Amino acid sequence: MEIAFWVAAGLLVYAQAGYPLLLAALDRVAGHRPRAPAAADAPLPEVSLIVAAYNEAAIIEGKLRDALALDYPRERLQLIVTCDGCSDDTAALARAAGADVVLENPRGGKVRAQDAAVDRATGDVVAFSDANARWEPGALRALLAPFADPRVGYVCGQVRFTGDGATNQEGLYWRYELWTRGLESRLASITAGNGAIYATRREAYLKVDPVMGHDLSFPFNLVKRGWRAVYAPAARATEPMVPTIEGEFARKRRMMSHTWPIVLRGGMLSPRGYPPLYALMIASHRVLRYLTPFLHAAALALNVAALSLGAGALYWATLAAQLLLLAAALAAGALPVRPLLVARYYVLTTASLAAGLWDWLRRGTAAGWEPAEGTR
Repeated sequence: MEIAFWVAAGLLVYAQAGYPLLLAALDRVAGHRPRAPAAADAPLPEVSLIVAAYNEAAIIEGKLRDALALDYPRERLQLIVTCDGCSDDTAALARAAGADVVLENPRGGKVRAQDAAVDRATGDVVAFSDANARWEPGALRALLAPFADPRVGYVCGQVRFTGDGATNQEGLYWRYELWTRGLESRLASITAGNGAIYATRREAYLKVDPVMGHDLSFPFNLVKRGWRAVYAPAARATEPMVPTIEGEFARKRRMMSHTWPIVLRGGMLSPRGYPPLYALMIASHRVLRYLTPFLHAAALALNVAALSLGAGALYWATLAAQLLLLAAALAAGALPVRPLLVARYYVLTTASLAAGLWDWLRRGTAAGWEPAEGTR
């Protein structure tokens, strides 16, 4: 029982801290060298920038103004707004704001709306963004730069969250996540992207199950097909943050109801096609991370059981540490200071992994989505 406890505790520490430190050590040993930039006179590729929208009348004009302000030749940029069963004026406003193609699809979910847009795209590269994301003027050029390497099939940019955040601590976590992602990209390929700013070669684009979003399903599937999936931190975008930790819990719970189908039946667990280092990355950063609520539950139960059988003082200390984390998360509701808020964020977002699995097992996952509260 004590061995089982330390295995669970050790896996938790490795998933949250040991894995990125391992990557940092490997990166140092590898002696990372910057990749040669594309030749200055290399022709810019034709790009189709696709924005999937569901009832985004309030913000779609601003999104298209943002896209038209990109530092990229207009004649080589196709703007596509693909509506997922919108019941408002999104389509009409997008046409008036300068979109080259506006598609009015029946309600079928974001992925099917994106598929329809790719079928109409004329660009060699298809780039994607959320309606509420804003790109810096040079973001598109930076996003396309890694495609100078013919092995690269997928590129994800850097999204930063804006707003005062109220109680949400997502910004703190996201900085840690982006650091880890940068290490993965330099050593092999990233294990996940984000919906605010990413692109694929049109020939590498995959049509996946409509409940399996691109953010998680694209990188590992493209690696299995021989492509690299990389992170371009100079391709910067911003997106509003969910204001509260409780709102972040609801957002991540919804996301995880889409994630578990990818993990359990979407091919992520099959090592076929993974290079050895990338297999370690998937196991560490994805699979093990998603198992953390169950590891926490096991560690707590085993700790209590070990004490009931006469374990020593060390086990009282480990139990106290676990209970202190839970107490800090509860106390944050009455005393919203940063250390307590971080504890609450950790506990609730960890719980969201299990809640998303429960939702998927109990009632499945709908392909459609609703904007997270406070992000529009």
